[in-house]
Amino acid sequence: MSADHPSVHLLLVEDDPAQRLLVGDLLVQHGYVVHRAAGLEDARLLLSEPNLQLVISDFQLGDGDGLTLLREVRARRAELSFVLVTAYGSVEHAVQAVQAGADDYLTKPFERQALLLVVQKALRSGALREENRRLNQALDEREQLVDLIGRAPAMQRLYRQIERLASTDATVLIEGESGTGKELVARALHKLSRRSARAFVAVNCAAIPEGLLEAEFFGAERGAYTGAQLARVGHFEQADGGTLFLDEIGELPLSLQPKLLRALQEGRITRVGSSREHTVDVRLLAATNRDLKREIAEGRFREDLYWRLNVVGLHLPPLRERREDIPLLVQHLAARVVRQHGLPRGVFPRAVLRGLMDRPWTGNVRELANTVERLLLLADDGEPSLMDLPDAPVAVLDGGIRLPAEGLHWDALERSLLQQALQLTQGQRKRAAVLLGLPYKAFLYRLEKHALGGEG
Repeated sequence: MSADHPSVHLLLVEDDPAQRLLVGDLLVQHGYVVHRAAGLEDARLLLSEPNLQLVISDFQLGDGDGLTLLREVRARRAELSFVLVTAYGSVEHAVQAVQAGADDYLTKPFERQALLLVVQKALRSGALREENRRLNQALDEREQLVDLIGRAPAMQRLYRQIERLASTDATVLIEGESGTGKELVARALHKLSRRSARAFVAVNCAAIPEGLLEAEFFGAERGAYTGAQLARVGHFEQADGGTLFLDEIGELPLSLQPKLLRALQEGRITRVGSSREHTVDVRLLAATNRDLKREIAEGRFREDLYWRLNVVGLHLPPLRERREDIPLLVQHLAARVVRQHGLPRGVFPRAVLRGLMDRPWTGNVRELANTVERLLLLADDGEPSLMDLPDAPVAVLDGGIRLPAEGLHWDALERSLLQQALQLTQGQRKRAAVLLGLPYKAFLYRLEKHALGGEG
């Protein structure tokens, strides 16, 4: 037997026993692994074969037709290649096959070489389809990780941890300062997990009034409390089969913590106003910017709940500890602002990037995103300037300088300062404007007033 295609599995669906034997043997001789079905029902059973890559089906079957099988294959296993064979050579059948998603079709009687060429072509189409699927999946995953940008060692370590943990159901406690992207990490863990097709439910524990927390988490029956006119499904039930993300878990009141602990340990919840338990399958992710160990020491957080949440801990570094990532983040954030507001451009000069890298960023990436948006919206001639920040640095004359008793010539002083600023910046007007603490348009006005130039 030839070993041209030793690992390619085909399903041949043909109700004529002689044809099924002849075509099947021909494919086997060329190295294909052939699974044979006499009709629609047999084919449906064989579609579960995990290594299957291609279906070759006759149009007319004793218990149905190949077009029906094609539609079922596209619904159940869209990645499979499909070739439809007809004895009639009808244009109508060919059009129907292509419209339903067939990779190709053959007309009986066909030559051996024609069959082999169609099979190879269909397999190539399937390989391209699978490659596109993988690329789209990678793009989807990148979309979830897109704001977790960075080449700093701490971020590279975080990416590796996310990839390892995504394939598990482990409870993860995500810690970090406000604005570091804790929810983005949670969404990435969900998107890369086997639960990605199910719900991702994000809950901000600090935003729910204490009196409604239990009903929000576990649901409530009609009439369970004042105003409960309908039964309510809680967040645990909404996330059944998927992921529940509890942000600001440190804000959770002590009264609810034992009930949350029980739900995590036993996988069962009880709605408010009911005695019946519901079983739920939920992966829990939690986040906090508080020091939970200190909260435990001060009696505001249960130690047993902490250890149940902190099966695995992830720490997000603040932006000030990975300043080398700021140019990358600015580039990404600027592109997003340009798309959102329809701006003509979003390029940040090196001097502005250096200025941004020197800022403390107490609000982390969230603050940086707001700053980038502000600078682009206020930019003169489309070029951002640090002078548009609320706390922009302003050049101030040294306190030792005093107005002479005899006075001075203001225009001469102004012209001299403009010339000095241009000399210090080698004629670069935008940098000179920053040195003098002037808005760029005001600086240009003064240059024109004194007939001074500069590089621009």
